[in-house]
Amino acid sequence: MNRPRQRSTSLVVPLVGLLIVGIIGLVIAGALAAIRNSASLSAGSPQPPGMRAGALTTEHPPLADGADLETWPTADLPDPTWVIRTSELTGVPERALRAYAGAAMRNQEVNPRCELSWNTLAGIGRIESFHGVINDNTLSEDGTAEPGIFGIPLNGDGVAAIADTDGGELDGDSEWDRAVGPMQFIPETWSRFGTDANGSGEANPQNIDDAALSAAFYLCDRGQGALSEAENWVRAVRAYNNSSKYINDVAERANNYATSLAADPT
Repeated sequence: MNRPRQRSTSLVVPLVGLLIVGIIGLVIAGALAAIRNSASLSAGSPQPPGMRAGALTTEHPPLADGADLETWPTADLPDPTWVIRTSELTGVPERALRAYAGAAMRNQEVNPRCELSWNTLAGIGRIESFHGVINDNTLSEDGTAEPGIFGIPLNGDGVAAIADTDGGELDGDSEWDRAVGPMQFIPETWSRFGTDANGSGEANPQNIDDAALSAAFYLCDRGQGALSEAENWVRAVRAYNNSSKYINDVAERANNYATSLAADPT
């Protein structure tokens, strides 16, 4: 795209779909209503979390000085001051937050109609891997989970049965597939959506920058429309994990992150 670069300071991110412009509370409230009315919501499922007044709006990450949305590594796109302050307010670790915010910003450049923003990605990342540090992992400076995040074998024992699709290359298992990395991609899905977000020359599901941008592309594809629409947001997150409880949990986490920012007087 050839439009001039501007430092964005007042874009609003609605929680559901986390688009770059819009109203968070109204959208998430609509998504939660859609969950309540979903025929697939079992009678035993928990009720969706209630809304709070503070979840009406939140600031979209401003662009770092001089950053190029099309070419810079995604983790370098958000303004560092915004990252520090937002991490303090939300509890999302700075390194993970840079990945989520940068992925949302790059995705907005590539898929402007998708309208996904950082707090949905952060909600998913928190649930899937505690932002990349589950099971004693740490995130290196380049964003790679070490020693690596690997899910249980998908062998049909209380989980879906997915026979090996990658020869164990990504997940170390040549019999069954396993979800891998901070955003928990199965190898087959990674082969379709895996994206190099940091210019390393390869797409690595253990790298939170690559994983967050790939998750953004996956959600946009599965949502089948603007994620500012409740139905599309629910469809996208359900594709990530077909569980009403999971949808509720992501909505609650994303809502909490948005509320924390909205309540900040500075």
